[in-house]
Amino acid sequence: MSTARPLVIVPELGPLLGRLTDTDAGTPGPALPLDDIRYGLITELFELAGAAREFAGEGDLASAASSVGRRAWLDAWERAVSAVGMRVSERIDARLRAAAAESRMPAKQLRRLLLDEEERRGIAVRLGVAGGPFVAALDALESTVPAAGRSDKALAAWHDALGHVARRLEVAWDALLVAAREEEAAWNGEVERVRAWRRPRWPLWIITGVVLAAAVYLGLVLGGFLTVPGFLRPLADYWWSR
Repeated sequence: MSTARPLVIVPELGPLLGRLTDTDAGTPGPALPLDDIRYGLITELFELAGAAREFAGEGDLASAASSVGRRAWLDAWERAVSAVGMRVSERIDARLRAAAAESRMPAKQLRRLLLDEEERRGIAVRLGVAGGPFVAALDALESTVPAAGRSDKALAAWHDALGHVARRLEVAWDALLVAAREEEAAWNGEVERVRAWRRPRWPLWIITGVVLAAAVYLGLVLGGFLTVPGFLRPLADYWWSR
C-alpha cells in the first residue's frame, strides 16, 4: 500500500520574523534611517512565500521549496546588506563633507579623504559577517528539502528549519544594525580631524614678511638713506618733486 504524500503548507513568515516586521523594531542602530531597507527585505520575503504557496497549491514541492530556499533567502539578505553598506558609506561621506565645510577645508584635500570603492567594499564585507549564524541556518534548511514531501514528519522538519531561518534572520538584522553603528563610529576620529583642520599660517606670514620688507626698503630709498635703483628712479623723482 502506498503512503499518501503530505499536504505541503508554507507557513506565514510574519510571526516567525519577530521584531523584524514591527513598524518600530526598537533595535539599536546607527544615527541614520534603515527602516526602508528592512521593509524592503521583509516585503521581498513575503513575496517569496506567496510564490511558494502558489507552487505548493499546485503540488509542486520542488518549486515551493526553491521559492523559500537557501538561494532566495541569501539573495534577499545580501541585497539588504549591500544597501545598508551603501547607506553607511554615504553617511560617513556626508559627515566628512559637513566637517570640511565647518573648517573650510579645500575641496581638493577633502576628496582625498572621502571613501573610495575599496573602502566601500570593505564596509559591506564587514557588515556581511553579521549574517554568519543565519547562513548556517540556511544550510540546515537546504538539507531538509529533499525529504519534505515524503512524510508528515519530514514536512514538519522542513517547517521547523524554515522557522529557524526566519528567527536567525531577525538576529542577523539586529547584529547588522550594531555593526553599522560601529562602522560609522570608527570614522569619528577622522571626522573630528577634518573638523579641527585649519589652513596653514606660514604662507600668510611669508607674504606679510615680504610686504613689510618691501615697504621698509622703499621707505629707506625714498628717504634718501639708500641708493635709488634704476627701476625705482621714476617713482623717486615723482615722490621728491611733490
